[in-house]
Amino acid sequence: MIAGISRSLALAAMLSASLALPALAHHGWGWTEDGFFELTGTITAIYYGNPHPTLDVEANGETWRVDLAPPRASQNAGFMEDTAKVGDEVTVLGNRSRDSAERHMKAVRITVGGKAYDVYPNRAPAN
Repeated sequence: MIAGISRSLALAAMLSASLALPALAHHGWGWTEDGFFELTGTITAIYYGNPHPTLDVEANGETWRVDLAPPRASQNAGFMEDTAKVGDEVTVLGNRSRDSAERHMKAVRITVGGKAYDVYPNRAPAN
């Protein structure tokens, strides 16, 4: 009986871990290319919440998903929930996905209305 319970617990743990992997896939920087990528376009959607705010940016007929720093770090950079709105032009500097078919990047600097916000100041290049 104990062996059956142990196997069931092990199976449940493996299943839980495998389901968590997709959620972890875009956290950290391992999924991004080295070197900076710059994207300029128009914001079409904004999400400001956990685990991190995102912007959808239309550029050259393609929609890009832009991940920002977690809410507190974005706020510390001055990028608040009302800093940008749908329809604003934005320039994003960051690292794009290693998957070239994926229109997804992680921002280190966002420029809206001529003001730059370094959401990852330790990664952003000097101005």
